[in-house]
Amino acid sequence: MSDILTLDDLSIPLSALRLLTVDFPHLPAPVVDVSAIYPDRLSLSLHPSNGGFTAFEAWRAAFGIDPGAVDFHMQCDHRTAVLSAQATYGGAQIELTGYTRVPAGARLSVAGVA
Repeated sequence: MSDILTLDDLSIPLSALRLLTVDFPHLPAPVVDVSAIYPDRLSLSLHPSNGGFTAFEAWRAAFGIDPGAVDFHMQCDHRTAVLSAQATYGGAQIELTGYTRVPAGARLSVAGVA
């Protein structure tokens, strides 16, 4: 048996992506990642250029993810705020991540702007 995956081995996240285009065509387009390292995962990333947290919230609501299940953290020396959550959709494990820039001089915490 070969250790090399085929495109068919990625059918779960690719099928989920196809379903997303049918079920949620109106939502902001994310950066999409499918990897042979995690063949059951579909990663959707929303950056400031495609709506950041606003887009993340639209996708979170579409997946029915409870707001309390969303993780918040900071990166890049507190210049970027990050929201992340997981869901299952179309048999795939969905990894949803949203990024937004933090204005210079602003301080963010888990509760928001401090």
